[in-house]
Amino acid sequence: MTHIETFLKELDEQAVITREFMRHVRVADFQWQPHEKSMKMIALATHVAELPTWIAMVAHTTELDFASAPYTQEPINSTEELVAYSEKCYQEGRAALAAMSEAALDENWTMRSGDVIHAVNTKAEVIRITLNQEVHHRAQLGVYFRLLGIPVPKSFGPTADVATF
Repeated sequence: MTHIETFLKELDEQAVITREFMRHVRVADFQWQPHEKSMKMIALATHVAELPTWIAMVAHTTELDFASAPYTQEPINSTEELVAYSEKCYQEGRAALAAMSEAALDENWTMRSGDVIHAVNTKAEVIRITLNQEVHHRAQLGVYFRLLGIPVPKSFGPTADVATF
């Protein structure tokens, strides 16, 4: 199995889990946050949804410069919009990844803020980091759900709320 095939398999598997998490985000909780330093529920959920687009960005660019491309989050007004946005982002990331060559995975990609370089990694490493970020932030979303009494969907196995695989 090639690296691209391995990444695609993981992306596809994670999309199923993320889709279920997105369905559990309630509009009534969009502005809720567990701590003043924590993201609001909608900001966190939108970030989880958009992470596959980072794969497309990495596939098509050599760097991200926050100084010249400031981040703006997609406005989401309903759970249905969140689910649809998540699906759109997954499809975008998947298409870009499927079109990449194995050789492109070895190219360097830089994250910076103007002259300040945050990281230089191969594209393969950034794709791995992106997939890890989806799992990490989705787990944060699971904590939000638990604190709000929302059943936590299964991820890599059952949860206290979903006992079966």
